[in-house]
Amino acid sequence: MSPARDAWRRISAWAPKKRAALLTLALLAASGLAVPALAASGSRNPLAYPSIQALQQAMTSGRLTSAALVQFYLSRIQALDRQGPSLHAVIAVNPDALAEARALDGARQARAQPSLLYGIPVLIKDNIETQDRMPTTAGSYALANNFAVRDATVVAALRAAGAVILGKTNLSEWANFRSSRSTSGWSALGGLTRNPYVLDRTACGSSSGSAVAVAADLAAASVGTETDGSIMCPASMSGVVGLKPTVGLLPQAGIIPVAHSQDTAGPIARSVADVAILLTAMVGTSPHAANYVAALDADALAGKRVGVLRLTTNPELGIVYDNALGRLRAAGATLIEVPAPDLAPIGAAELTVLLTEFKVDIDRYLAGANPAVAVRSLSQLIQFNRASLYEMELFGQDRFLDAESTAGLDDPAYRAARELAKRLAGAQGIDRLLRVHHLDLLVAPTAGPAWRVDIAYGDRGTDSSSTLAAVAGYPDLTVPMGEVQGLPVGLSFIGPAWSEPLLLACGYAFSLSSPPLSPPQFIPSLEAREFTPGP
Repeated sequence: MSPARDAWRRISAWAPKKRAALLTLALLAASGLAVPALAASGSRNPLAYPSIQALQQAMTSGRLTSAALVQFYLSRIQALDRQGPSLHAVIAVNPDALAEARALDGARQARAQPSLLYGIPVLIKDNIETQDRMPTTAGSYALANNFAVRDATVVAALRAAGAVILGKTNLSEWANFRSSRSTSGWSALGGLTRNPYVLDRTACGSSSGSAVAVAADLAAASVGTETDGSIMCPASMSGVVGLKPTVGLLPQAGIIPVAHSQDTAGPIARSVADVAILLTAMVGTSPHAANYVAALDADALAGKRVGVLRLTTNPELGIVYDNALGRLRAAGATLIEVPAPDLAPIGAAELTVLLTEFKVDIDRYLAGANPAVAVRSLSQLIQFNRASLYEMELFGQDRFLDAESTAGLDDPAYRAARELAKRLAGAQGIDRLLRVHHLDLLVAPTAGPAWRVDIAYGDRGTDSSSTLAAVAGYPDLTVPMGEVQGLPVGLSFIGPAWSEPLLLACGYAFSLSSPPLSPPQFIPSLEAREFTPGP
């Protein structure tokens, strides 16, 4: 019996929560990996879990197999996602993941130089098509039979790099675009994704499961999507690294849309280095192909002029932000306080754009979906929801109704709103700040600490910094910067179009100077913590 299998057998009698905590130690011991060795590699992983590079080294040396790694993650999904704290981060497990991993193990020796993702299990958000025995549902019963005939382009690139598609992650249904009073992280098919730090707090959205799964070590990395905040917010609140790339860097083919002018897939992982590895593979052989790992530089912040945006009203978040700014300064950056653009007119114009494009884009997607999908248009989807016992139990579909009433891409109101939003966020927003103040990039708190889930009132988030980059179509990277009352918060690095190498390099340098976050403890609520009484 292998050391790993024997370890799993011996700890199977433990309670789910304790068993999950020991599974990581079992893998480390069985593969010969150790936390000190990871630190020596230069990784500042916020959790004491192996990096992609460390896992790859273990597989290359023969101390670990992809099949054993897949089995490890499947065991954690069972212990933490299906049982124990019941995170509801994974909506479906790939029934062929183990077979795919074994095939990759058998072919490893024939590969002259396997990529860093070869044999690495990755989870995919369930609005991204995968050609396997898992449907692509966007969390809705309307797409329960939506089995794809081909991989989304980004998934095909991951498979070409040797990644194992471990499963699909839960999400805010329809990428959080069904209702203005939604509860982030909830889908009719997947239930409510729970924040792994404090279970009654939001996981944000819409890439809720993708971020939570990485934070809880249910996979080495994951893929999310963003229209505005859907990677940045959940990554920040789960204490992991997320990148929203420049719109157009990654192809959108095979991804259920919200709005083509802002939609993009993006990588989520526990370190900036792992995000760079994933992005390099996802770009594949496209015209924008690059080795983003090679761009990482521990001294990248030295000499950089960084614009500081003050977008938070939370005093505790402000303290954490000031501490992060101090670390940027100590790393050699020159910090310049800059005025934040007025987000109100940008947000109003953005909503007009998103509603109009959603109607057009979702009609096109549904018309071409698997023939087993009965719903073929937004109008039919609205009727399906009205007749469903499950879809409308928490909130309605006012966004769908508003989108259905829009007049199409030739509507002058849409065209004016799109031009205004892009100009205010881009040319007169990010671009102007960078030019006028002679800056290399901007920073801001990604989002506030996770709020308590409230079904009656819906989401109550504040302090988001995602809109400027989202509307402009520019890249945005969030890196953990600290905690507020035990809840992770992230620092956003925002730059001009195609500045992913710069942002990754600066985010990497920042992460090296940042203290690691405490790992998730799956506590029921902040009030359940044990407080030491004063004198």
